[in-house]
Amino acid sequence: MKQQFLKAFLVSSVLMGCSANESTTNEAVNSSAKVAVEASQVEQSKALLLAKWQGPFQGVPAFDKVTIDGVIPAMEQAMATNLAEIELIANNPEAANFENTIVAMEKTGKDLNRLYAYYGIWRSNRSTPEFRKIQAEMAPKLSAFYSKISQNDKLFKRIESVYHSDEVKGLSPEKQRLVLLTYNRFARNGATLNAQDKKRYAEINQRLAQLHTKFSNNVLADEENYVVYLTDKQLGGLPESIVAVAASAAKERGKAGQYAITNTRSSMDPFLTYSTERELRKQVWNNYYSRGDNGDEFDNNAIIAEILQLRHERVGLLGYKNYASWRLEDRMAKSPENAIALMEAVWPAAIARVDEEVADMLAIGKKQDGIDKIEPWDYRYYAEKVRQDKYSLDSDEVKQYLQLDNLREAMFYVAGRLFNFAFAEVTDGSVPVFHEDVRVWEVTDKTSGEHIGLWYLDPFARKGKRSGAWATTYRSHTTFEGKKNVLSSNNSNFSKGEPGKPTLISWSDAETYFHEFGHALHFLASNVEYPTLNSGVRDYTEFQSQLLERWLTTDEVIDNYLIHYKTGKPIPADLVKKIKAAATFNQGFKTTEYLASALVDMKFHTVDPTGIDADKFERETLAALNMPEQIVMRHRSPHFGHVFSGEGYSSSYYGYMWAEVLTSDAAEAFANAPGGFYDKDVAAKLVEHLFSVRNAVDPADAYRAFRGRDAQVEALMRDRGFPVTK
Repeated sequence: MKQQFLKAFLVSSVLMGCSANESTTNEAVNSSAKVAVEASQVEQSKALLLAKWQGPFQGVPAFDKVTIDGVIPAMEQAMATNLAEIELIANNPEAANFENTIVAMEKTGKDLNRLYAYYGIWRSNRSTPEFRKIQAEMAPKLSAFYSKISQNDKLFKRIESVYHSDEVKGLSPEKQRLVLLTYNRFARNGATLNAQDKKRYAEINQRLAQLHTKFSNNVLADEENYVVYLTDKQLGGLPESIVAVAASAAKERGKAGQYAITNTRSSMDPFLTYSTERELRKQVWNNYYSRGDNGDEFDNNAIIAEILQLRHERVGLLGYKNYASWRLEDRMAKSPENAIALMEAVWPAAIARVDEEVADMLAIGKKQDGIDKIEPWDYRYYAEKVRQDKYSLDSDEVKQYLQLDNLREAMFYVAGRLFNFAFAEVTDGSVPVFHEDVRVWEVTDKTSGEHIGLWYLDPFARKGKRSGAWATTYRSHTTFEGKKNVLSSNNSNFSKGEPGKPTLISWSDAETYFHEFGHALHFLASNVEYPTLNSGVRDYTEFQSQLLERWLTTDEVIDNYLIHYKTGKPIPADLVKKIKAAATFNQGFKTTEYLASALVDMKFHTVDPTGIDADKFERETLAALNMPEQIVMRHRSPHFGHVFSGEGYSSSYYGYMWAEVLTSDAAEAFANAPGGFYDKDVAAKLVEHLFSVRNAVDPADAYRAFRGRDAQVEALMRDRGFPVTK
């Protein structure tokens, strides 16, 4: 019996041993297979990301097929290819000239440029935790890559040789400007430094790239993490359209039957305007204006301090006294002193108007609700009460006539009248999109039928999409290697309405819609030869977009496109009269919240930031400006993405007002023309001198060519209803 048991045990042990070995072997095989599959997926993804664009319209991005699996190896290969292209130019044994150096550089980096189209979508329109990890890893690598180019001594010597050559004098003005911009791009970014300083310059850039990415992701995290959910009993004062959007937002987040006020401006703003629940207004306000400032893992204050210190150190290597002096040197303003002078000229009138607005609001607040003070979360609510009292103008009544689709058609109408553009939606599926909400239109010349480009529209807010509104291009117009069409894009964060119903937006949102379309028209109207000439001068590029906002109030748009979403009837003349009468209403609030952000930005970048406490600096700067306590900066520092998630607007947020001076002055040129805002002669000059040339002409010269003189600040003061003093 014992022997039988022992035999059985041994057999069992052997069998068990076989089973365990087989299991281990199978796991290893499966693991290897999984690794092989994943490697194959990465390779396929990489190949598609780097592939030349196929399909109609000179090729379009494969937004429907690409995945993030191969982003890192694709980026690394594209950078390596670009560096190899640069080395060929730098080591060319022939003497440097315009063609073999400047033009040769314009031809490089095509793989990387295509890849950036996808990268930008994942960064801004469809961000995920997985991509944010990729972004964090790639930011310093990309910075190091650009430093290798900008600090290539052989390359810069060739650029410098062309810049100082007699050849340049015989080139066309457009080509001369290309040489100037190329030389400045290198000289202003460390090419003239010694080896040790170049090394430190590159190190700073890499660290800044990491910090900018972290800042942006922290803001996005706070936008996603803070949502206020309401019950039926907490909807007091909210119009039907806002309630419907909030219900839809809650349902998307798995909270059907509730109402979600998300932590975005498009959700926050209307809630603060209409909600009768003061404590909830305070909560929503605090959530929004505390983004990046909650003392947790997503807090941005320490990041701001380090960014400022690194920027200051970096420009010090170049010999500048502060960051703003370096940044504004090649802008229209030329110096921080000039920019500050403009803002300080407007600031007193703005805060004086705030005092008047607060007095009007408090009178109503005391009478209706017994309050004795206007708090920041009250401003929009009581401003709306004053608007109704002074002008009998209800913002929600106006909203019923502002259908998103109709406004888009209105923009197309304006583009047709001013630019001779026609828009036809591409509905055959030949142009892939990255989300079901995205739609695409072909843009052609109305007269000749010539193809100009495509316009992509991504209008609605969603999780993973950064807040705000922006315009970009996937491909820009050039002619130096054959005529290339434009792939332009507008992106917004409108709160999507219920399925089957039109999306209604506020008057302010309608202005933003037109504004961003102005950027798209600037892209589409381009008639430059080289890629670099499509770059923008920051305090100038906002001008074209701000100017387009003016066409929203033209009779042609109002009479034909502002249609009630239920009745189909056009907006009544008396309501239009009220809108125009209230055009300067609440300008104290609008101007002050903007200028506060612009001035703090400039102050941050004109001081020695060693040991700076960002939160304290913001508070002390605003106190010194006598900032009204009822208003907060439009973008508080911890979520000021314009300034701290990159360097596009750093020490340059003033540019909106600088551009607004041009806008107000140019608008008067149209207003005083025989044909008004659709005058053919003025429109032709607008396109020729201010849109088509992009950065091929110095902006100041371009504006004088359009207007016959420099812009005058008095036009801005008139527009805002502020006193004009000489």
